[in-house]
Amino acid sequence: MIFRPFHYFDTGCAAYVFGCGTVGRGAVVDPQERDIDAYLTFAAAKGLAITHVFDTHIHADHRSGGRDLARRTGAKYCLHRSADVSFPFEPVDDGQRIELGNTLIDVLHTPGHTPESISLVVQDLRRGPGPWFVCTGDTLFVGAVGRPDLPGQAARNAAVLHSSLHKKLLALPDTVEIYPAHFAGSSCGAGLSGKPSSTLAFEKQWNPTLSADEAAFVRKLAGTTTAQPKDMDTILRYNQGRA
Repeated sequence: MIFRPFHYFDTGCAAYVFGCGTVGRGAVVDPQERDIDAYLTFAAAKGLAITHVFDTHIHADHRSGGRDLARRTGAKYCLHRSADVSFPFEPVDDGQRIELGNTLIDVLHTPGHTPESISLVVQDLRRGPGPWFVCTGDTLFVGAVGRPDLPGQAARNAAVLHSSLHKKLLALPDTVEIYPAHFAGSSCGAGLSGKPSSTLAFEKQWNPTLSADEAAFVRKLAGTTTAQPKDMDTILRYNQGRA
C-alpha cells in the first residue's frame, strides 16, 4: 500500500492519501482546499489515480478541498448519506466496503461529533488479513475525543459519541493504528496530543476519556467549554455548498 499523511501544524489538521500501488487506485481523506495540488503531485508521482475523495464529516474549522479535488480528478466525492449539504455527492453507508485493488476501505458510521461523521477502516490484502489502520476523523483523537457541542445539544451528542467509540471503534483489534483528522493545535477537541497518530491499544490504556462510563463521559464532554473554531459559520456554509 502507498500511504502518506499530510500534517498542518499551523491548524492541527491532517489529511491522508493512500491506495493500491499494484492497480494504481487511490483515495484522499479530509483534503484541505489549500493543498489540492500537493495531493495531486504526490499521487501522480506514485502512479495513483485518485478514484475516491472522502470527508469524514462536514468540517467546521477549515475549507474542504473535497469537491474541487473530486472535480479535478473525476473521483467520487464521498460523504455519509445523512450529510446535510446542497450539492450532489456519493453517499456511503455503515458497513459499506470500497475496493481499491488490494486496498479495502470499510465505512463505519460514527456519529457524535457531527451526525454524519464516519471512520474509514483500511485493510491491505498484501500485508495480511484484518484491518491495518482507521481514519477516525473527529471521532477519536490521540489522547482525546471529538467535541460534541458544535451542532448543539451537547449532552445528547456526547451519549451518541460514547456509543460510536465503544461499539464501533474500540471493537476493532487493539493493533489497529489510528489516524485522526486533528492533533494538538486544533479547536475540534480538548486535550489533543501533539502526536498525530496512535494505536487503539495505546488509546485504551492512556486516553482518559475512554475509560469513563457513559454518564461520566457525557458530564465531562457536555460540561467542557471550548471556543468555537474561527469563522465557523462561514466555513460551514462553504463546506455545505451554501456560501
